[in-house]
Amino acid sequence: MMMRAAALGAAFLATTALTTAAVSAETLRWARAAEALTLDPHAQNEGPTTTLMHQIYEPLIVRNMEGQMEPALATSWEPSAEDPNVWVFTLREGVTFHGGQEFDSADAVFSLERAMTETSNFKELLSSVSEVRAVGPYALEIVTDGPNPLLPNNLTNIMMMDEGWATENGAEAVQDYAAGEDTFSARNTNGTGPYVLESREADVRTVLSANEDYWGIGEFPLAASEIIFTPIQNPATRVAALLTGEVDFIQDVPVQDLGRVAEAEGIEVITAPQNRVIFFGLNVGAEDLANDSVEGANPFADVRVRQAIEIAINREAIQQVVMRGQSEPAGVINPPPVNGWTEALDEYPTYDVAAAQALMEEAGYGDGFSVQLDCPNDRYVNDEAICQAAVGMLAQIGIEVNLSALPRAQHFPLIANGETDFYMLGWGVPTYDSEYVFNFLYHTQTEGRGSWNGTGYSNPEMDAMIVSLASEVDLDARNQTIADLWAMAEEEVIYIPIHNQILNWGIADGWDTVVDADDQVKFKYFVAE
Repeated sequence: MMMRAAALGAAFLATTALTTAAVSAETLRWARAAEALTLDPHAQNEGPTTTLMHQIYEPLIVRNMEGQMEPALATSWEPSAEDPNVWVFTLREGVTFHGGQEFDSADAVFSLERAMTETSNFKELLSSVSEVRAVGPYALEIVTDGPNPLLPNNLTNIMMMDEGWATENGAEAVQDYAAGEDTFSARNTNGTGPYVLESREADVRTVLSANEDYWGIGEFPLAASEIIFTPIQNPATRVAALLTGEVDFIQDVPVQDLGRVAEAEGIEVITAPQNRVIFFGLNVGAEDLANDSVEGANPFADVRVRQAIEIAINREAIQQVVMRGQSEPAGVINPPPVNGWTEALDEYPTYDVAAAQALMEEAGYGDGFSVQLDCPNDRYVNDEAICQAAVGMLAQIGIEVNLSALPRAQHFPLIANGETDFYMLGWGVPTYDSEYVFNFLYHTQTEGRGSWNGTGYSNPEMDAMIVSLASEVDLDARNQTIADLWAMAEEEVIYIPIHNQILNWGIADGWDTVVDADDQVKFKYFVAE
């Protein structure tokens, strides 16, 4: 796999070297390790995919590069004075889709209802919604099951589509990405965003051009008239592309190259803590694991085994050796910017092999067992290297780990389809509220919740508490429920937190931006110096 990535990267360098002279100053050449998984804006709630969607499509409300919510296709929103279960939105007038169609409330209703369907990866964000209705051409009402004071926070990544375009092209349904479905909307776009899709060869090159009819002209810098995106998985090739001027901007400077890039003339490294935790998930719900050496039992179902794994992982060694200081060890899968995070909650247990071995012995697994760890190799900073480190650490307590590292396009469906017993995942929280974590990762898998809960964990009491968060208007009571949920989650040890990532972007002189804590680049905010 590494050889293929290197070959593709070499081909990229050779091709761009021939075209660099023809590129204007307004062209921004962008590279990152990961490619968008699909162009269907509701199919994959996943960072690199959502980032590309933000250039082409738009939500009702958007977070700017500093994390502040601001109007996008809605100009205002407020709870109804007559009904506390209703949010009222005024939509932006004079907006057209790239195909020339006018945006109105019917498109908003269609898009939100589409995002609520079973194959949508965003449905948890709308789990409290009972109805979406157009009450005028540019007036929208969202009805919730009980007052939901934080509903606007859940809308910042849910993109608006043109209903007519989707209907004409058989794209009413969301692509079933986990099942490997290919659809029109997975390959074609028609948004209202600042950039129009000109061409795309998946995993090779995507070209976007400025939307000449964009409603935000004059309100945003919109400095780039063209964006050329090239996924470059190989870290050395990606850095070489930046250092030689083949690209202007990379999102993921490898930790081993930070010093070299920072010292290079004409390039700046900009850094910020990321709103994301990296962790391992354990299949605790199965009666027997598919890829382990224990017959007729599930060692992960025993909390003592899970506790042993938690204290056998040396987070500080991973921070120092694998991440070269570019991480913050974590004790909870909730990042610091998120409501519900506390310093006490984020304290991680002391690395203790002897205590871990004792727990394994107590659980009846003193002789250990073998199991497969599924890990992405192109999604998070040093993801495969982190998994390799964990393999060695768990061997010390008798757990023989067989590592399977795959590109994220193959890795994520394993989680979605319940086909992994032990896996790595990273989780950002774009709503900045713990409800997002609980809805996706702890709630029992149902039609509307728990789509990323690959652990098989199910707790009816916790489920009821999670559902209550969407309609609790007493914020003190709501925060207490969140604290109680985290106490329950910590006791169960369903996930093994590793660390919070630190973002390192590399950018060439002539361009200016701030680092978005969600690692979501929105090029309309970029400034040309």
